[in-house]
Amino acid sequence: MLLYLLELFGVAVFAVSGALAAARKNMDLFGVMVIAAVTAIGGGTLRDVLLDRHPIFWFQNTVYLPVIIAAAVFTVIYTRYRDVPLKALLVADAFGLALFTVSGAKIAEQLGMPGIIVVFMAALTGTAGGMLRDVLCAEVPLILRREIYATASIAGAIVYVAGQAAGLDTTLVTFAAMAVVFALRMAAIFLGWHMPDKPRA
Repeated sequence: MLLYLLELFGVAVFAVSGALAAARKNMDLFGVMVIAAVTAIGGGTLRDVLLDRHPIFWFQNTVYLPVIIAAAVFTVIYTRYRDVPLKALLVADAFGLALFTVSGAKIAEQLGMPGIIVVFMAALTGTAGGMLRDVLCAEVPLILRREIYATASIAGAIVYVAGQAAGLDTTLVTFAAMAVVFALRMAAIFLGWHMPDKPRA
């Protein structure tokens, strides 16, 4: 139950980030809703399609859609009067990334996927929504920049797969993997950690 509530929180946070990105591009309310939804459930949708997992998770549980709509509307109203603290949003986004990474890993593992596919699906679940958001908003996707984002997701997924393979307690492995993702994102946000520069020609 706790993980489900946390997942709803993660969906809301990703929807807010999508709504903010759309608002910065001066999209109308419909555009804001679309970008918010793509950001929030895009990664999980791609995961389910690639894994041939039916029904797709938000078809099965329609609670996700009202959460996305509410988060997007709240964002539109809130930003008319106040600025959203960027650091606070990035911290919440990092939590969502950690949560969806582990969620994707668990689903792929339950379907009997090999470890490398579990890691890939975990990273896809965590990052693909943001990538689609950036593409639709005509931005270079965050995962293609120097930001430690996809790298954090992959690192957490590897911890999850390794812990499960070692036979460790599943709850412990789950929170350890989330902690790795979250810690790496916090280091990137507050300490300026980033991937190495591209090689010079």
